[in-house]
Amino acid sequence: MKQFLLSIPVLMILACQSPAHKSGTASAHIEKADPHSFSNPELAVVQHLDLMLAVDFDKKQLTGKASWKIKNTGKASEIIFDDNGLAVSKITLDADEKETSFTYGAEREYLGKALKVAVLPETKTVHIYYSTGKDASALQWLAPRQTAGKKKPYLFTQSQSIAARSWIPCQDSPGIRFTYNAKVSVPKDLLALMSAENPQEKNTTGVYEFKQTHAIPSYLMALAVGDIVFKAVDERTGVYAEPSVLEKAAWEFADMGKMVHAAEKLYGPYRWGRYDLLVLPPSFPFGGMENPNLTFITPTILAGDRSLVSIICHELAHSWSGNLVTNATWNDFWLNEGFTNYFERRIDEEIFGRKEAEMQEVFARQALDEAIKDMGADNKDTHLKTDYTGRNPDEGTNDIAYEKGFFFLRTIEQAVGRKRFDAFLRGYFDSHAFGSVTTVQFIDYLNRHLIKNDTGLAGKIRINDWVYGPGIPSNVVVVGAERFRAIDALVAGWQKTGVATGLGKQIVSSNERRYFISQLPAGLTAADMAGLDKEFKFTASHNTDVQLAWYTLAIRHHYTLADASIKAYLLENGRMWHIIPLYKEMMGTPEGLKKAKAIYQLARPNYHPMTYLAIDKLLK
Repeated sequence: MKQFLLSIPVLMILACQSPAHKSGTASAHIEKADPHSFSNPELAVVQHLDLMLAVDFDKKQLTGKASWKIKNTGKASEIIFDDNGLAVSKITLDADEKETSFTYGAEREYLGKALKVAVLPETKTVHIYYSTGKDASALQWLAPRQTAGKKKPYLFTQSQSIAARSWIPCQDSPGIRFTYNAKVSVPKDLLALMSAENPQEKNTTGVYEFKQTHAIPSYLMALAVGDIVFKAVDERTGVYAEPSVLEKAAWEFADMGKMVHAAEKLYGPYRWGRYDLLVLPPSFPFGGMENPNLTFITPTILAGDRSLVSIICHELAHSWSGNLVTNATWNDFWLNEGFTNYFERRIDEEIFGRKEAEMQEVFARQALDEAIKDMGADNKDTHLKTDYTGRNPDEGTNDIAYEKGFFFLRTIEQAVGRKRFDAFLRGYFDSHAFGSVTTVQFIDYLNRHLIKNDTGLAGKIRINDWVYGPGIPSNVVVVGAERFRAIDALVAGWQKTGVATGLGKQIVSSNERRYFISQLPAGLTAADMAGLDKEFKFTASHNTDVQLAWYTLAIRHHYTLADASIKAYLLENGRMWHIIPLYKEMMGTPEGLKKAKAIYQLARPNYHPMTYLAIDKLLK
């Protein structure tokens, strides 16, 4: 999952004893059960799902049957599933479908409740008949007006972090993996897609069958239904989108095949068959979601110049770090996102060159510094190994996991050399393929396969400081970009003269313009903003990264000429990392808060529940 420059709530799961903070290898830590799942997999665990669903747009409801093949290792008398708002009508066992009893545990905030199903020691299959609730957190039902085509409804899911339990009764922990088959019935004029092997065109029945042969965790369960068409990019990559968006998207993502080849060159074969993208309507809350076989992607990266496609590198990298080797709990989230940010930038470097990767590293350091500043340098939530027990797991989706995780891996790379580190990562992905890993397990692997009792190397890396310590350790790798140093000089020149004429021809790319905006002085006046806008046309930009940076300054410095564009941006864009910073910025003044609430009242119906719940809390 790709987020953007903001510390906002994810979920996680292991708690550990506080280690001594010293350089060298990590101390032993005690792992606890996943606090964000009621399941007890040590006794009885799911292994395969056969799912049947009917999609009803009028009722905004999924109705169906989840048949779970289970392994009753402990010969237990019950198996426990996670359930959040589901209406279960009956549960049966095995091939003869003999009805069994079930009970619920107490409901808990964020988590829902335990669904406890009575089984026998010899039970092999549990069939759960159910329907979803009207407020299912994973389901986004869109009216035709909320789509690009404006004619047909749309449904998409977002299961990460613990929302899968709101549309499928499951053992909703990233440490539990299963294969699945599915049969989904939808209106005949719509196409259904899942995180599995997918059709490439509509059929005449509206019934679609899916198969995922690789074991995945529940957060990677995904479904989309809409007026969707497909176009191939090459023999194993392609793009799904609404008809009016398809050609633009296919052009924007023409380098998908090159990205897959670059990733394979680094860390081994792509193991999921096809790699396709689905461009979702604007209410999708993230940059992307790495659902296996079918990445869900925001339309906000369709800039028309391929300037924002590095997000694809991030979601593709998840096919190794996250989907292939998964964080075992959400308290180990950095194992997904820190690794993926590192891998993403290596793919960027392969495709776009070292200078591009250097610029991305500078932005990464800016984002990490801002996150530490917002959270506090001594805050335990700035540890890589986190503990979100008793909290909404989504609180862990922030730049600690993404960027502190990235810089930890970059620091290891610097300590051992890139060639040796690449070999280590390839071995790590291969040896843990289709499995889930805790932080402790990764550190053990790191010690055994890379550090190998080399105390000098351990002192250079300082595992404990990074993983179990707050803030940014002092041995962090230093980053910089030659092109940005040149822009620093241009900013200094502009501050002296106040003349912006000609700068637009010297500062051209998306990254350059975004960096230029970030370096502008705090004392900007509305006249300064107008002069820069005349030269760069920032307010009218179609690049969402540039828009976010510029609109933030426009709000801060009362540049009212951008007000209409900011309002349109907030009404049309549901990507939470791109809109929440603007609402926060507007809250800085009473007048701005009033304006934010007025815009939000109009925009809220178009936002995903994850987005509007966060903004509700912010603006109340």
